[in-house]
Amino acid sequence: MAACYAGEDVAQKIASFELFTRKLPEGFSYLIAMGLEQALEYLEKLSFNPAQITALQETEIFASAPPQFWALLESGGFSGDVWAVPEGTAVFAFEPLLRVEAPLWQAQLVETYLLNTLNYQTLIATRAARLRDIAGEKTTLLEFGTRRAFSPQASLWAARAALAGGMNGTSNVLAALQLGEKPSGTMAHALVMALCALEGSEEQAFTAFHQYFPGAPLLIDTYDTIAAARKLADKLEAGEINLTGVRLDSGDLVALSKQVREMLPDVSIFASGDIDEWEIARLKENNAQIDGYGVGTRLVTGKPVNGVYKLVDIDGIPVMKESSNKVSYPGKKQIFREFVEGKLKADTLGLFSENYPEKQPLLKLFMKDGKRLESPCKIKEIREKTATSVASLSPQMRNLEPTTSMSVEISSSLQKLTQNTQKINYQ
Repeated sequence: MAACYAGEDVAQKIASFELFTRKLPEGFSYLIAMGLEQALEYLEKLSFNPAQITALQETEIFASAPPQFWALLESGGFSGDVWAVPEGTAVFAFEPLLRVEAPLWQAQLVETYLLNTLNYQTLIATRAARLRDIAGEKTTLLEFGTRRAFSPQASLWAARAALAGGMNGTSNVLAALQLGEKPSGTMAHALVMALCALEGSEEQAFTAFHQYFPGAPLLIDTYDTIAAARKLADKLEAGEINLTGVRLDSGDLVALSKQVREMLPDVSIFASGDIDEWEIARLKENNAQIDGYGVGTRLVTGKPVNGVYKLVDIDGIPVMKESSNKVSYPGKKQIFREFVEGKLKADTLGLFSENYPEKQPLLKLFMKDGKRLESPCKIKEIREKTATSVASLSPQMRNLEPTTSMSVEISSSLQKLTQNTQKINYQ
């Protein structure tokens, strides 16, 4: 497409693309916007070196591409503007998470990368926010999804989004170090089995582990959970060990946690194994004695956020897509949000040129002429933003089986522009 734009001499026309979702994943009543940091980092570093250009030429796909196309790639760089909602903001269907305003060839070229990072991280952050909302503020939530993430790169993004969405920590060491966080984890069944086989007993495996990680949580369900808990209780009573917690990874977590709590009343009980927000709700409802959860597969996988990236304006001309069930609104837009005593009352999707003094515009300018305007936010700040966003939603929207979602009002000006654009399209 960039090659075609170059050949038609329209590559440098200023285009505006907006990234949004037409509908939320099933069972979701809101999304938590995430992934902007990686999008901005990508745009700031975008370039093509000679080796990459040669590799493209050698594919022969571009054999008929005009010379000016190669000149564009050689010039490299992203020179546009980026408007976006801050990470941690709750958004709804048809509301832009991000808008790119740049030369047409650049704005088109970055589509796939932007969709990849914002769609995936928004999904993870939303799941994390729901987990936190259901588990409560005092429950420890750890991200354990690296083994199930779609790639090593995805695991880093998943860990970041999970922490920003409300999780306390991640077991991904590289992600934690990159984010200035402390990695979290317990121990593996393999360690218990290996040392038990080589040194004689599960008890000796625990003793060995504590020699190097004093007081660390112990995984007690490799063999017999209750027998392991009973032996640990005896050692605690005798003052032979210091124990901060135990982890359950299988079995009837309700029954097991209650039995373990009776034997280890002052020890934190941590649970893992196919945990999600629905399972936490079930465990709480049945009074399971669990102080924290490790959440993996069901956090980093699941129903996707089907975000799309659509052209809304080219050279000052509003445009829209009218395909069946895939309509998009024309023109550069803004989300205007109204709060009443800290609670979200209503959203209006309008044209960027509109003004509502009593409402808060959500999209901010984060990049101007290819340069970032502010330093990246700390994960803690984004986590706090997420918590505030979720707290502003109605109880109906925060339910796991939501009875309602935000009905976004379309401004009269945007409705009129849509009608006029449709008329032009049919002429």
